[in-house]
Amino acid sequence: MKAVAFVTMLTGMPAAQASGYGAGQVGRPLAVCTLAAQPGDQASQLMRQPDRFDCTTQQRDLGPGTFWAISAPIGQRSSVETPLTLRMSSLWQDGVDLYVLYADGHVAVMRDRHTTYSRRIQLGAIVEYPLPPRAAPVERLLWHVEGAANLRGIVVGARIATAQQSARSNLAMAAIYAGFAGLAIALMIYNLALWASLRYPFQLAYCVMMLMLICYAATSSGALAWAFPGIDNHLRLRLNYLLLTYACAAALLFARAFFEEHVFGRRLRLAIQLTVAALVTVGTAFVLIAPSGVRYADPVFSSVFLGVLITVSATLWRAWRSRSNYLWIFAIAWALPIFAASVRVFANLGWIEWHFWVDNSTILAMGTEALISSIAIAYRIRLLSRERDEAIAAETVARRLADTDPLTGLLNRRAFLAAAIGRQGPQTLLLLDLDHFKQVNDTLGHDGGDEVLRVVARSLRNLAPRGALVARVGGEEFAMICGIGASLDPNALLVRLRATRMPFDLRVTASVGTATGPLLDEPDWKALYRAADAALFAAKAAGRDRVRAAPIAA
Repeated sequence: MKAVAFVTMLTGMPAAQASGYGAGQVGRPLAVCTLAAQPGDQASQLMRQPDRFDCTTQQRDLGPGTFWAISAPIGQRSSVETPLTLRMSSLWQDGVDLYVLYADGHVAVMRDRHTTYSRRIQLGAIVEYPLPPRAAPVERLLWHVEGAANLRGIVVGARIATAQQSARSNLAMAAIYAGFAGLAIALMIYNLALWASLRYPFQLAYCVMMLMLICYAATSSGALAWAFPGIDNHLRLRLNYLLLTYACAAALLFARAFFEEHVFGRRLRLAIQLTVAALVTVGTAFVLIAPSGVRYADPVFSSVFLGVLITVSATLWRAWRSRSNYLWIFAIAWALPIFAASVRVFANLGWIEWHFWVDNSTILAMGTEALISSIAIAYRIRLLSRERDEAIAAETVARRLADTDPLTGLLNRRAFLAAAIGRQGPQTLLLLDLDHFKQVNDTLGHDGGDEVLRVVARSLRNLAPRGALVARVGGEEFAMICGIGASLDPNALLVRLRATRMPFDLRVTASVGTATGPLLDEPDWKALYRAADAALFAAKAAGRDRVRAAPIAA
């Protein structure tokens, strides 16, 4: 969610375009002046003509092209014991020639094209040049920059640092990026494992988002260049753009799957679909167009993220209007990424000046959003589990009500038959019918008659052997099914009924008919019921308050 929030925007604009993470903190800042390249320019002459360079015009205002850049006087010695390095940002450029002028007049030259530039990349997407040791101090640096897209500048974030400072910077950046990568991988694996069992769509979207962020961090940090030193720096930057758009698209899909369905109206659903499509399209198109049209593709790329911010804001607004249960935790998760993303978009479009801390907001925003979004997932699963438990309980109650006689709490006829038919082995069916129950109702009224039915049901339930089924199958008719080895003595039941105190001490008796046989299917039930019903009729014909058993079929 830069799920977004943005999870992806957490990642911010590609770090490789602007000053790197270490550039703002390691070493001494180095002022740089620029000059548009002209035919016939010679490095040896320009080194001694610093007054020809423009030190006031913003570099990005000069547009694309080929340029010279010269540093302010340095006056530091690079020795074997304390070697110096030049650190600066990695930018979209076809090639860079660096001239190092020493106080004794010696000039060291280092040449790179974009195809070899990655070998100098340090963590934080910082380009580092080791300045050759020499007895004389370094006087100035001169850059010849070919094919500069000049999206953020020509030479940005230049600093003179010692090799020890550079090593400490790499170590610190390795700890930061490794911490983020470890967190992201752990969260991705954990949520992927949960998705395998729970199958909530937002979990899969979150895992895809985290995977894209991990890959984006690898390209924007410079780790990809460490893993593949021969990679074209332009390709690394293009992958940086591509993975950022894919991560942002996955974050939007995460938000879409995470919030309740009622949050999204038709227009908001369409807006999210269009924004995701725009992100994927622009990111993919950038990879294809950038080599020849990066100057035009970059503003389009940045503008798409303005649309992302609008879509995210609309999602949060709708979540607030529809009283989403998850708004508060997403507001916390998205607050920092939205702020960081807004600042980075404005800087990319040139509306505000680029700053070291703008670039450094990326990892903090990514890590914060990833962690809080995972907490949001845990919270969502907790609420879903509670809803599931409540639904199961409600379904259990509903099923019980559908299967139970509401007056007595015994099984009703439908549930009794569903449970009885198919029982293995010989079964004994007992049918009990209260004698002269109409007179009971006439004497006690229907409320009193209902109480008598409840008392009889309680007696049947208490006397039923283990595994027996007891049901009320008619007005005053009850039935019990039990295995032949655990059958109930029906005479003991009648004795219990005679001894049970009824409302107003009314004497209530019952007649019982029993039958034994198989109960594997519906024809067996019909045959068993006819036999037990005939035995019950015989009990009533013989004077009631007695038991009759149907003969067991041979």
